[in-house]
Amino acid sequence: MRPSRPRQGVVKRRLGQAPYVLAGICIALLAAVPAFADPSVSSKRAEAQQVMGQLQTLSDQLERARSQYDAATTQLARIQREQRENRYELHVAKHNLKVSQATIAARLRALYTSDQESTLEVILGAHSLDDVITGLDNAKTVASVDTSILAQVKQFKTAIRRSGDRLKNANEQQSRVVAERAAAKHEIESKISQAQSLYSSLQGEIKRLVAAQQAHQAELQREAQQRLQEEQQQQQQQQSQTVVGISAATPSNDVVAPPSSHSGAVGYALSQVGVPYVWGGATPGVGFDCSGLVMWAFAQVGVSLPHSSYAMWNYGVPVSENDLEPGDILFFDGLGHVGLYIGNGEFVEAPHTGADVQISTLGGWYAASYVGARRIL
Repeated sequence: MRPSRPRQGVVKRRLGQAPYVLAGICIALLAAVPAFADPSVSSKRAEAQQVMGQLQTLSDQLERARSQYDAATTQLARIQREQRENRYELHVAKHNLKVSQATIAARLRALYTSDQESTLEVILGAHSLDDVITGLDNAKTVASVDTSILAQVKQFKTAIRRSGDRLKNANEQQSRVVAERAAAKHEIESKISQAQSLYSSLQGEIKRLVAAQQAHQAELQREAQQRLQEEQQQQQQQQSQTVVGISAATPSNDVVAPPSSHSGAVGYALSQVGVPYVWGGATPGVGFDCSGLVMWAFAQVGVSLPHSSYAMWNYGVPVSENDLEPGDILFFDGLGHVGLYIGNGEFVEAPHTGADVQISTLGGWYAASYVGARRIL
């Protein structure tokens, strides 16, 4: 936040100055009430915003993890489908193997029981040359068929073994990939759950802090309005007895500004406590920026001011810090920020984006960046 340093004697008033101010009240209000919990609310909101950013990042990661997991499971399903097809092919191959084995067995039985068990027997059993040629040709054909069947049997066995090994390895590898993708997805989901829990906790803390801040502001608002009414009554009683000009002198020869005649603007400004800060705003119940709040409050008592803290500096008369009264416009940060003094070392302001119209104290950053005050006559 803005730099701060301690400041003392913000609202001390010397007795003997303008009699329209209650001396006893001024002495009792020397100690300024510290600003309440807004930095805590801001820091919690910043932390919650950071957690929300983490949630968004994790959400993107989860989306990718889900896509990878889905792709891995699809691949595994394809491999498992191929395994089912391979099991069918294996079944067919085994059937063909059995058929081939049966064919070979039949061939062997035929050769064993045949009268032509050898080439010699074919020759000796022949009745003519044609019989010899035919017998030898048949034996070669049988051998050729047997060789082909044996080759098919070997081919079936090799294909079954290779296909089975390939799909087994692919299934094992893809199962590991699916498990890894599932673990990654689960880890991200766990992190998201933790982040959501933290975010909910922070939101709960923010709500509690905001509620406490609003209650505190409401109390400050009530006290300020009551104090304002009392001071206005005192002013009305004493204005008929004392006349102080722009350059009137007090018994100690100090030059003081005339009494404020527009303290009623304070009441209007206080009525907007809790309304959000809106840059360029000057609408009651909707939003204000710092100069918009002061401009609107004075407009309610018939005074027209510009919607600019820098331009406001040229209105009214200067007021010393020790002579501040309700209704005086306070300037900070090189005239870049204004507030409306309400007494008791406090002022009402529309501080910054993300905050509401609130009652603050002339201490810390405000004391360090204080420029001066003007009183609208």
